Amino acid sequence: MSKQIQDAYIVAATRLPVAKRNGMFKNVRPDDMLAHAIRAVVGQVPGVDPARIGDVIVGCAIPEAEQGMNIARIGALLAGLPDTVPGITINRFCSSGLQAVADAANQIRLGLADVMIAAGTESMSAMSNIMGNKVMPNPALFGADENLGIAYGMGLTAERVAEQWQISRDEQDAFAEASHRKACAAIAAGHFRAEISPYTVCDYLPDLNSGEIRQRLRTPENDEGARADISVEKLAKLRTVFHAKGSVTAGNASQMSDGAGAVMLVSEKVLKEHNLTPLARFAGYAVGGVAPEIMGVGPIVAIPKVLQQVGIRQQELDWIELNEAFAAQALAVIKHLDLDPERINPLGGAIALGHPLGATGAIRTATLLHGMRRSGSKYGLVSMCIGTGMGAAGIFERI
Repeated sequence: MSKQIQDAYIVAATRLPVAKRNGMFKNVRPDDMLAHAIRAVVGQVPGVDPARIGDVIVGCAIPEAEQGMNIARIGALLAGLPDTVPGITINRFCSSGLQAVADAANQIRLGLADVMIAAGTESMSAMSNIMGNKVMPNPALFGADENLGIAYGMGLTAERVAEQWQISRDEQDAFAEASHRKACAAIAAGHFRAEISPYTVCDYLPDLNSGEIRQRLRTPENDEGARADISVEKLAKLRTVFHAKGSVTAGNASQMSDGAGAVMLVSEKVLKEHNLTPLARFAGYAVGGVAPEIMGVGPIVAIPKVLQQVGIRQQELDWIELNEAFAAQALAVIKHLDLDPERINPLGGAIALGHPLGATGAIRTATLLHGMRRSGSKYGLVSMCIGTGMGAAGIFERI
């Protein structure tokens, strides 16, 4: 007998403040960041027994070294969840955290679970190379012209996108300046407070006079990357990074970062049992592919796909979290789909706030859902490009 698809609801969403690579979380392990996010999100719904969690699904783009050993299970154990709660780590590069949310929602929609945790974690400080500690690409990727784009650095794909969609350096710098300006304004207004679970860091400092090691505790509460002193004039002075005659710089690209986020999803049964007020209903999720050499425009296929799946028009999206891997690719997506710039990243994006790869989807979901609650938005979207030529998009409905 077939079961009817049921709805999945997000009842809690949180994240750590995002740190710069080798910044305030440089000595914090990614599994500890993950454990903190899991503990925090479970603590936000005290009426639900953690033993009912069907699975912990965690996105991580470089699941090796400190991020290896199935970090989802490690994080769940460190968080103090019952031993009976399993965990699985998934990897769809930059959309790993959003993929975790979708996979968790689908478990509930299919009636396979009533409570799920979806999360993402990434420490780019812990990784010596953003492609992994031991890069061993298949030589076949470089032997065929149709796969050559996979060998490109991400920055070169952004240069390709800027050229093809005619995105100027001035446009990219203006977009980057706006990202910082909006992020700084959001921090000053306290818009991130509801979604951030501050993490206490213990630094061990040598006292050269006494020969003792002293401890210093600090608890960062805000994202580290946003800068109030950024201007278009300053950005214009930066050299291009990936192409001598290009337009992509360190200033108009996303920051490499450390961070983690988590959401709790439940079925309607649990919602009613505990009289919970959901942040949103999970409405749909889609992924699609584009040529690897223009990987940044992946959302141009994913966004229309999820809109059709959910059955709404693009104009009904009140809030759009479009990950700013590069200003060039974000602007190309906006231009290609004719998205309303006023609805995109109202609180800033990855250029200012950072992009901890596999954690970003979960982090941006938390930002979206809390933002929708404050603003009264009905439909919101999280979307991003993905390395090797993909795009992902998820829609949430506030009810």
